[in-house]
Amino acid sequence: MSARRAKPTLPPDQLSIVWQSVSLLLDYPDERVLDRLALVRAAALEVPSEIGDSLRQFVDHVESTPLPELQAAYVETFDNRRRCNLFLTYFAHGDTRKRGMALLRFKQTYLGAGFELDDAELPDHLCVVLEFAATIDRTLGRDLMLDHRAGLELLRLSLRDMDSPWASLLEAVTATLSPLRGEERDAVRRLAAEGPPEEEVGLAPFAQPQFSPAAAPERISLPMPSFPGVRA
Repeated sequence: MSARRAKPTLPPDQLSIVWQSVSLLLDYPDERVLDRLALVRAAALEVPSEIGDSLRQFVDHVESTPLPELQAAYVETFDNRRRCNLFLTYFAHGDTRKRGMALLRFKQTYLGAGFELDDAELPDHLCVVLEFAATIDRTLGRDLMLDHRAGLELLRLSLRDMDSPWASLLEAVTATLSPLRGEERDAVRRLAAEGPPEEEVGLAPFAQPQFSPAAAPERISLPMPSFPGVRA
């Protein structure tokens, strides 16, 4: 499938910088995120200005907002709104059996690249996908995002319509991907009109309740990044 897709819009090192930066900034805001803001701000100078500006815009917001306020906004945005879900397969499959198979495909992709997730993490969380794409396999990670391009676009549009500060991070991610194709635009329109499927069925072996969009935020452990060409 990837052979028929447009080539990446940025050089490999710049893709890694953008994806790693967004992976860190899109995680649940805590002291670890605050500690990495200076590193991300410096790294943003290494990518095209329109993308770097999106990253710096969010860093500015984090630096000027009290942490408890950020945390409350994060929960309200990503855990209580179906159209702002950070689990990519949720957009296509909701809580249905088909989602369980889609999750398995993510996990098998990671295992095939020698990357094994902790059992506490679902493999389709956008932070995890970005971390994988930035540090393990750019091509496979990008393909996973492109396979769920419609869901990413709905997430971006939903955040933008809310005037959410996190919208700038999704703008940065989608700027690294191919433009939407005709069938993808149709899929976005359907998702916007109907939302993700609502049928409640088991997701075994990925049925942990903490991954429901209404559950408490999941803290994903990500290693300290090493951005190409940027000193920590």
